[in-house]
Amino acid sequence: MFTITAIAESVVVALAAALLYAMCALNALGVLQQAGYSGRTFTVWLFRKGNMTRSRFTLLAFLTALSSLVLGICFSFLGKWAAYVALLPVPLFVGLYCMAEKDALKVPLKGTARVKRIYVLLVLVLAIVGYGLITAGNAAAYGSAIALIEPLRFLLLSILPLLLPWLLCVANWLEKPISGTKNRRYVQAAQQKLEKSRCVKIGITGSFAKTSVKNFLAQLLGQKYKVLVTPESYNTPLGIAKTVNEANLDEYDFFIAEMGARHVGDIAQLCSIVQPDHCILTGICAQHLETFKSLENVVRTKGEIFSGTKANGYAVYALDEHSETLSERMCHLIKVPVGEHGECGALEVKCSDKGIAFKLALGIRQIECASKLLGAHNAQNIALAAAMAYKLGLSKEELSAGIAALEYVPHRLQPIEKLGVTILDDAYNANIRGAAGAIEVLRLFPGRKIVVTPGLVELGVLEAQENEALGARLVGLDRIVLIGATLVTSVKNGYLAAGGEADKIDLVPSLEKAQAFLETYLKPGDTVLFLNDLPDIYS
Repeated sequence: MFTITAIAESVVVALAAALLYAMCALNALGVLQQAGYSGRTFTVWLFRKGNMTRSRFTLLAFLTALSSLVLGICFSFLGKWAAYVALLPVPLFVGLYCMAEKDALKVPLKGTARVKRIYVLLVLVLAIVGYGLITAGNAAAYGSAIALIEPLRFLLLSILPLLLPWLLCVANWLEKPISGTKNRRYVQAAQQKLEKSRCVKIGITGSFAKTSVKNFLAQLLGQKYKVLVTPESYNTPLGIAKTVNEANLDEYDFFIAEMGARHVGDIAQLCSIVQPDHCILTGICAQHLETFKSLENVVRTKGEIFSGTKANGYAVYALDEHSETLSERMCHLIKVPVGEHGECGALEVKCSDKGIAFKLALGIRQIECASKLLGAHNAQNIALAAAMAYKLGLSKEELSAGIAALEYVPHRLQPIEKLGVTILDDAYNANIRGAAGAIEVLRLFPGRKIVVTPGLVELGVLEAQENEALGARLVGLDRIVLIGATLVTSVKNGYLAAGGEADKIDLVPSLEKAQAFLETYLKPGDTVLFLNDLPDIYS
């Protein structure tokens, strides 16, 4: 049993099984990557209601076990070679699994150095566990007088698919000391670079509209200054560090950093890196409750941006019930409330399918403004950016011209014309207020109005309630296409309870199926809103 030949055989088979089954974990590795390599977040996702990942791994384990059992018994006349014949279904079912899961990951896995390290460690962990299972099977065959045990000595390898998510977490845990050290050095380098830079630093956070306000402010300031801005949704320590380390800060007058958070203390950490001279709070709502656990924690965390901003800096913030509770944190800052009763704000907003017009209040001054951007909520977002730009030296004329020239932010209510159909791309809108605003914009358009959505995520205990409310808002639209199975039941229930017509709902399993349906349904003059079509990292 423990001869050199037997050990070599076990090692080879274990390594082969590890390489095969590791391929099945690539999508799960992509989920882990999008979860910020947080084992806890990954585990929450794994046990989320409606998540079929564990069921799929269970099915893979069952099929390989059953087929190996049948082949092992049928070819038992071959003696020890029957055990190898019993392994033949493994690559077949692994290949079928990988083909079936090819498009399951909505955001492709990025082959970073960290991902490669985790993958290699996963293969090693799988091989070690596989070797242990093979050894147990060999021991059973060696110590048993039952002849049929010999052809089935590799049968225990079928357990590996069941263990894949947990072994992936183990591989991630083993890799963390390596990436942790590298990341700390990388972030520290960016922090030191920012400390030495002469550019003015602005931090932006909030439960919604961070990316939009960041882009609007960059475009406004960009009329007369050189502005460096974190791209897309780079709002983590590594995302900010990457932006800083790859740029020559001496070439810029302003650095605008978007700051995201999922846990208490996240914004404080980002402020310690950026050390903002000024800050913007776009607003607060019950977003990311899955990790924050309570709205109070959201408010406290978003308020960390005020504590982390340098004294005498401008604190531009949306005026609401939550920001008012953070007044004490702004004692060392110059407060600039933005809203209907604030120092600045967007007043008398008029919306159409062609854009918005409003009066921009800047203290006692008012400016007539117009923009091709859609929705009253965008007027508020523009007002936040304009208030900061005004405090930093832009004139009324520059603000008016800059607002008129503002470009759409990709995937944030971005209209696209195609074959006479208007597509409202709001793919990255995943919050309560933004969703409500997008639906109101859809109602402004003529012709048939269609919404495609899988619902809203990361709302914790409020997820069912808020998705029912989302469904209620859809009443009156011409077609509702609901994607997936995780959240759409609540959306559908809310829609029907509010008086919606059941024959106007279509349930489809994926975005691809929704697009296929729309190709046959849409006609010129229609408007279709893609609301949060990236709600989950795995379909």
